[in-house]
Amino acid sequence: MLTTRPFTYAAPTTIADAVALIDTGGPGTKFLAGGTTLYDLMKLGVETPAAVVDLGRIPELAIVDTTGDQLVIGAGARMCDVAEDPVLLHDYPALAESLSLAASQQLRTMATVGGNLLQRTRCAYFRAGAPFACNKRDPGSGCAAREGIDRVHAVLGVSDSCIATYAGDWAVALLAFDALVDVVGPGGERTLPVADLHREPGDTPQIEHTLAPNELIVRIRVPPTDTGRASTYLKIRDRESYAFALASAAVGLAVDGDVVRNARIALGGVATRPWRARAAEESLIDAPVTADTARRAGRIAFADARPGRHNGYKIELGARTVANALLIAAQRSVR
Repeated sequence: MLTTRPFTYAAPTTIADAVALIDTGGPGTKFLAGGTTLYDLMKLGVETPAAVVDLGRIPELAIVDTTGDQLVIGAGARMCDVAEDPVLLHDYPALAESLSLAASQQLRTMATVGGNLLQRTRCAYFRAGAPFACNKRDPGSGCAAREGIDRVHAVLGVSDSCIATYAGDWAVALLAFDALVDVVGPGGERTLPVADLHREPGDTPQIEHTLAPNELIVRIRVPPTDTGRASTYLKIRDRESYAFALASAAVGLAVDGDVVRNARIALGGVATRPWRARAAEESLIDAPVTADTARRAGRIAFADARPGRHNGYKIELGARTVANALLIAAQRSVR
């Protein structure tokens, strides 16, 4: 039976007005960016906002400036537009690839880069509702995935309360390059690293990020790096299009001769949040990228993995994904 859930709607034209509306809208008020996640969850009954604040008419959020020392990308920029930016394609291929490999062409035309950072998990138990328990949807109810079919679930950053995988690609690539997000709320603007944006589930999996409910991401900034050009985003999935990662790796290298001077490795599809593999990065410093050193780095990246009943294959798959991504990035270092 169709259930009607009325809500109020507003479409401000400035950031200040959007923040004011979300602050006064009361509990359950949601920002609407591209809508490719929020509308889905509203139809499923997972999200039931009392009010929706549409950000699509705020020009400042759509600005993309890749001409300076750092990349500045408005949170309202469309994924398809950012993926085709010539500076990203040439100087930061991992960033461009993480966007072009996400979702479908139709969704990339609607989805925004800021909204994509905050997309919620694709765990089937989270989205299915009753009778499946989900601590992320209904805190304290349990986690059906732990005793269920967990083939696509996380092996890193898991807890007894939740093993849902963070499904995004863009945040993984941003994490590899120490990106920052500027956010605005009633108290003003602040900046935080993408590394501090998402939370591991712990005992409170319903709290997925560190933003306050009335804060808005306004832009993403990527500082200068020597690892951008020799980079790649490698995504392994069940089918080649419109599928979420079973394992992915964003890799960037700075190579002097045959020796690695700087390395960046971030993992997707295998963890409860975008996951930085710092020990794997360190294993490459002052060494050449060979099949052996790449495989070793991949194994190190998954040293702390905690597989479940059906997803143990992700450890080997993820390690090989890291190794292959490193070899691709090493090839790009000689361009």
